[in-house]
Parts: sequence; structure tokens; C-alpha cells
Amino acid sequence: MSEYANDPVFQEFIAEARTHGQVWVLAHGEDLLVVESVDFEDTDVMPFWSSEDAAKLHCSEEWAEYKPEAIALDVFCDGWLKEMYDDGVLIGTNWDESLNGPEVEPREILEALAQVQ
Repeated sequence: MSEYANDPVFQEFIAEARTHGQVWVLAHGEDLLVVESVDFEDTDVMPFWSSEDAAKLHCSEEWAEYKPEAIALDVFCDGWLKEMYDDGVLIGTNWDESLNGPEVEPREILEALAQVQ
């Protein structure tokens, strides 16, 4: 079982992503938001949100030029997660205004999304 199985932020991300069939990333043209991990040295994290409104909260100050961009869940699962796993990039799920939230391995997201409810 995933260490995030009982994390309410992670579970909300999975549930809302399933319900809406998409996730949100912050983009500025071709650039996607990537930050350094708080938990792991020399590791990048790409934050994703399960709602546009939650993603929009982060489009200020240093990220004011970024805009939320939707990614269809099937594209996220079939392409993005594999590529991020291969690149060693973690996924930030539904980070709050202070950028607190789980940093999760892509395969854990894929496994959680694939589980039958």
C-alpha cells in the first residue's frame, strides 16, 4: 500500500482527477512549472492540481506569468507519468498556498488512478 493511501490531500487529488477526467499544471508558453524537492536532494518536482481554481492560486509573484493548463487524464496517465518516472521527476499533488503537500512517485499516482473504486 502507498504511503499516501491515507493522506487526505493525495486522496482528494486522485478522486477529483478521476471525477473531472483531467489534472492541471502551470504553464508559461512552452515552459512548465518545475521546482526543487523539499524532501529529496537533487530531485525536481512538477506540481499538479485537481482543479483549475487551486492551480490559479499559485499564479502570482514569481509565477504571475504562468497560467493553469488542463491535461486530459488519459494523456496524463499514458504519457506524462511514464516520462516523468523515466526522468526521475516527482509529482506534487494539490499543493497549498505555501507549497506544502505530498511529493509522489509517478507510478504511485498511476496505481492510485488505476484502482477500481
